Amino acid sequence: MRVYPEQLARQLNPLTPCYLIFGDDPWLVETSKAQICAAAKQQGFEEKVQLTQETGFNWHELQQEWQAMSLFASRRIIELTLPQAKPGTEGSQTLQSLLQQPNPDMLLIIQGPKLASEQTNSKWFKSLDSQGVYVPCITPEGPQFQRWLDARIKHFGLRLQADARAMLFALYEGNLLAADQAMQLLQLLSPEQPIGADELGHYFEDQSRFSVFQLTDALLGNKQDKAQHMLAQLHGEGTAMPILLWSLFKELTLLLQLKSAQAQGTGLNSLWSKHRIWDKRKPLYQAALERLTLPQIEHMLATASKLELMLKQQGVEDWTALSHLCLLFDPKAHKHLAHIELY
Repeated sequence: MRVYPEQLARQLNPLTPCYLIFGDDPWLVETSKAQICAAAKQQGFEEKVQLTQETGFNWHELQQEWQAMSLFASRRIIELTLPQAKPGTEGSQTLQSLLQQPNPDMLLIIQGPKLASEQTNSKWFKSLDSQGVYVPCITPEGPQFQRWLDARIKHFGLRLQADARAMLFALYEGNLLAADQAMQLLQLLSPEQPIGADELGHYFEDQSRFSVFQLTDALLGNKQDKAQHMLAQLHGEGTAMPILLWSLFKELTLLLQLKSAQAQGTGLNSLWSKHRIWDKRKPLYQAALERLTLPQIEHMLATASKLELMLKQQGVEDWTALSHLCLLFDPKAHKHLAHIELY
């Protein structure tokens, strides 16, 4: 059963035999695991065994731990980490067999990275999911992050003015751990006083974290302020320019294919499946196709090619030119910037 982290507390009394915590957000993973362990302790689970699937891992050891009697007559937790979320044939068979041997004195917690559909459709996962709880720990974005932020502000009892809330959102979107630590600090510094953006600005520096995929989504949606902020953050974090150029090339090439097909009278509905564009991303591409012309997309691809040549032939990482390219996702920018030559 899939349960999101904010709903997990409702699934802890009584506990299910198994909890699957998978995702790449460290704060959500650790918080979810801590919630489960705290509830387990209240229900008599006092011992913990930690196992990690590494090279040469013996799956028989997990089977033995599941069947073993506790030395101290208390209930036990087994924490199993799957670094690649791929238990293999032997591991898959072992995991499927465990819950076929019910043991009310054992609780299994499995954690690992974000799962792909290949893994959630596997026999071992479906077997455990049918008797347990799956907690996807994926970093919330946009409105979901705002809801998470508001819930944590309420949790810490903070009195933040609207401008301070907006600043927290801008500073920490994509970094739940840093955001939570920031609010803990605010609770210590100003436990009762209303806090505005001015006071907040004195406490914190910009610690938001973004990926190249979030950057391209912002560009497709023409959210220029957000995109430029993300680009500055990625630069500051040392993100390699070839990765950013690869991502921009990928999106621009796809836009060119879609726009060219449209010009020949092909409907978008037939193009979505051909190019494997998910429902969630369709509005982003539709918006970009509506506002950008074919010559504008071709010009952007040419600009990206020049940036790549400068990088490969001269070793020049021109972040100003990369910012220039990102601005061109707004058709209004073409009027003022498209004539500028890159050297």
